[in-house]
Amino acid sequence: MLKKLVKWARVKSPWILHFNTGACNACDIEILAALTPRFDLERFGVQLKATPRHADVILCSGPVTKQAKDRLTRIYEQMPEPKFVVAVGTCAISGGVFDGCYNVEGGIDSTIPVAAYIPGCPASPEAIIDGVVKLLERIDQPEHFQEARPVYIGEGESK
Repeated sequence: MLKKLVKWARVKSPWILHFNTGACNACDIEILAALTPRFDLERFGVQLKATPRHADVILCSGPVTKQAKDRLTRIYEQMPEPKFVVAVGTCAISGGVFDGCYNVEGGIDSTIPVAAYIPGCPASPEAIIDGVVKLLERIDQPEHFQEARPVYIGEGESK
């Protein structure tokens, strides 16, 4: 009974942490736009938190830089289990336009495991909402996580 209650609370009210690893800020603006009343990501129970100790999901934007790599790993380790990571934007997925720069390690998945990818440069608020909702649907059905495959979001469909 307690496990069902915790699962219900996790799906109906996920707390997210927004983390920029060194992006151009375009995806950050779109993430914040998704949280405003116009797009209203909060209608799905999502609440922005300032500390990783209270967060269930990290929304990461930007490529992993050498400077941000240790911070990202430390923040991920501070989160309670189960924890989920969403890579928002092309830079977070593959390094984007910053790929090949001397200070860039690559996408978010080069450092921590990613549960969902939301492509775009920048990713639109609608795509971010779609990605978070699909991640919540996946959390609600844990048998899908046994496949160990991330969710790819784009053009309204998942692969």
